[in-house]
Amino acid sequence: MTNASSKFRFRHTVGEHTFGFQSLTELMAKATPARSGDRLAGVAADTAEERAIAQMTLADVPLKLFLEEVVVPYEEDEITRLIIDEHDKSAFAPISHLTVGGFRDWLLSDLATPKTLHAIRAGVTPEMAAAVSKIMRNQDLILVAKKCHVKTAFRNTIGLPGHLSTRLQPNHPTDDITGIAASILDGLMYANGDAVIGINPATDNVAQACRLMKMMDDVIQHYEIPTQSCVLTHVTNTIECIEQGAPVDLVFQSIGGTQATNDSFGFNLATLAEAQDAALSLKRGTVGNNVMYFETGQGSALSANAHHNVDQQTCEARAYAVARKFNPLLVNTVVGFIGPEYLYDGKEITRAGLEDHFCAKLLGLPMGCDVCYTNHAQADQNDMDNLMTLLAVSGCTFIMGIPGSDDIMLNYQTTSFHDAMYVRQALGLNPSPEFDQWLKHTRIFQDDQFTLNHKIPGAFEHSLNRLLGGA
Repeated sequence: MTNASSKFRFRHTVGEHTFGFQSLTELMAKATPARSGDRLAGVAADTAEERAIAQMTLADVPLKLFLEEVVVPYEEDEITRLIIDEHDKSAFAPISHLTVGGFRDWLLSDLATPKTLHAIRAGVTPEMAAAVSKIMRNQDLILVAKKCHVKTAFRNTIGLPGHLSTRLQPNHPTDDITGIAASILDGLMYANGDAVIGINPATDNVAQACRLMKMMDDVIQHYEIPTQSCVLTHVTNTIECIEQGAPVDLVFQSIGGTQATNDSFGFNLATLAEAQDAALSLKRGTVGNNVMYFETGQGSALSANAHHNVDQQTCEARAYAVARKFNPLLVNTVVGFIGPEYLYDGKEITRAGLEDHFCAKLLGLPMGCDVCYTNHAQADQNDMDNLMTLLAVSGCTFIMGIPGSDDIMLNYQTTSFHDAMYVRQALGLNPSPEFDQWLKHTRIFQDDQFTLNHKIPGAFEHSLNRLLGGA
């Protein structure tokens, strides 16, 4: 924080002092609420006063400037080119006269209805979304996100207002089929799994991915479950699985907000387009054809040394441009997974989760959240309860469901099967409509969606006996 001179492009005067910032990238970074990743990168504000000044300065920046000044060079980055080349000027027109601060006021007003928010989403760039989030309180992020309705479908319908879906995550440290099957059965008994039954393979290769895909497909088909499966292997592995005739429902890939990040992950936009086309050719969806599943997380670009001195939250929002290009069924931010180097404690994790959900929903994505932390972070399960509840209030599309909140393969703490039941009961939220009907038909639910059958339904009793070694 210094007295400004002619070298500063952005200035703000407080009393006798004028403070300056050299670029839009610097201004965005300094305005970001405090987090360890930006401190690690050396781009964070040095003091709370400098952060407040940066936020006030950012509020006066016209939205149009984000179309003229990019944070990552156009010539060097295919994501920047995607953002600029596919920007919808007609959708942007109703808000084109606003500043970042004016955009915040408009988003919080009664003028910003679900219908109008849907109409402008293609005109909002990730940097615009990131910028406005930086000057919003947590309650602002919640209120606006709740107004952003994003519906997708494959074998069921995801994202309808009043609904909260879950990913059933039955990971196993040795990919043991019996252990995975037991976790799937446990999750289904708690009404989990309507977003996807998704496995992170312990052994990540094409043969193992095909084996796990076949196992999940057998379960889904045998019990006629209106859901979809996914093995979270590299996108190129999934393409090979499709070529080998595997029953692929969703294509997965972790994505970042810069080309250099995605290069480090081993893919580009052309790879994703090839995978999407391959999955669509299978025509496995019954009520829709959204076939992609993406995961993101603040800090991924910095951890790959691919952040271009851009703050981690803006890099994260740029990843949503990649996701939006491919009309995914699901996107989720694995918010606390990378570790305390990027999000230090429960407060930073909570803020990041709300920011990610808000930005993604504003851009038109079916956003969920892996409400999680690593064991060396300054966070605990109460922090996760708070974030999970706030996200559910804000209309989060889905959360994770994992046995006992503890992923024994990935070794991190997240949300459990019964956590999803809690938040549905507390807020009156339903699973997806098709899955809800299946739960009642199979008698997993009794008379209503909040009352579990405390006896094993007949359809599953034989399967459970087999897992236990019975007849």
